[in-house]
Amino acid sequence: MKRLALLCLAVQACAANHPTERYGYIARLGVDTISIESVTRNGNTLLSDEVDRFPRVRQRHSEIELAPDGSIKHLVMDITTPSEPPGERVRHVVAVNTGDSVFVTKQDSTGTKRKELRVAHGLTMAHIPQMYSLIDLYFAGALRRADSTKLPPGDSVRVLQFYIDREFDNFGLHEGFVRPLPGHKAELWHDWLSGVGEASFDSAYHMLSYSGARSTYKVEVTRLSTPPDVGPIAARFATLEANNGGVKQLSVRDTARATIGSASFAVDYGRPLARGRVLLGNVIPIDRVWRTGANAATQFTTSAPITLGGLRLAKGTYTLWTIPRDNGAELIVNKQVGQWGTEYHASSDLGRAALDTKSLTPPVEEFTISIAPTDARHGTLVLEWGTFRWSAPILVL
Repeated sequence: MKRLALLCLAVQACAANHPTERYGYIARLGVDTISIESVTRNGNTLLSDEVDRFPRVRQRHSEIELAPDGSIKHLVMDITTPSEPPGERVRHVVAVNTGDSVFVTKQDSTGTKRKELRVAHGLTMAHIPQMYSLIDLYFAGALRRADSTKLPPGDSVRVLQFYIDREFDNFGLHEGFVRPLPGHKAELWHDWLSGVGEASFDSAYHMLSYSGARSTYKVEVTRLSTPPDVGPIAARFATLEANNGGVKQLSVRDTARATIGSASFAVDYGRPLARGRVLLGNVIPIDRVWRTGANAATQFTTSAPITLGGLRLAKGTYTLWTIPRDNGAELIVNKQVGQWGTEYHASSDLGRAALDTKSLTPPVEEFTISIAPTDARHGTLVLEWGTFRWSAPILVL
């Protein structure tokens, strides 16, 4: 009886030292909500309900226990994916971090997958691209370590990450880095994030906001002081996905095709939406190379020798890039093909040409590339998005 009383006192003392926190996160891409989450935290224990659409709609219930250094010690997550086959819609994931290894078990009706991942030095976290309570843990653990070790200015803290979702089942541990910045801010970069994410914090290391403006995932994330009701939002996301013909990338892939005389052309590219955002100078930085679309690099194929914006191209496939300027834009034709849209190498440039620039009214919501024939030898490559229209003449040789 005495031992039970002591245990109750110990539990009460822990509760007093760690008041329960209730909060959430919402991630937006322009005016569109990409993920939303409700979190209850007591000390080193977190309960989370979250839904994201990146691009599949997934609803998650998570129970997480943290180690003293801020790493994930134990994680249990149940994931429901409405668009997957019936036997795979519900997945149960357990991850146990022993300090030397992370043991991950993923189970659905088709079977169980187990993996052991050897842990090197560094904080160890679970990674889901749009679950920002996890990103919050990345930062908090790294910033505490930076403060406790008196990390020199400009240095970074290493973070290891293991993956949860089915698309990443063959991945091992990947690494990322958190670099503290002045003014309660920090940067994050790691394997899947092309570019750098930046976040702001309060004095207790709570992540207040996160911006992907300097990365390929240009989300804006805000901490919510009142936890949202995730269930109805998840149901709405799932209904929207089902009614729109199933899973679609946030920036769909498309191909523009045309013929000029006997020459045929194809442009394979990603089509981002404006989503209420300022494009030039924000989504598309000025004076920097832009992938001219989304995701993989934009590919241009011609079946005949041509000139494009005055540049001479042999028949074949190239990638197209652009550099927006304050007073116009440049087209870049590059000889490398098949790469991701962040993998630009100027050493492979075939050449650069000025684009003709005009303003559009009304604005174009979805980035659009087209080829407009004029006669049997002439045509125009046209790029339109928001209020800009860029074009370059095509001459079939």
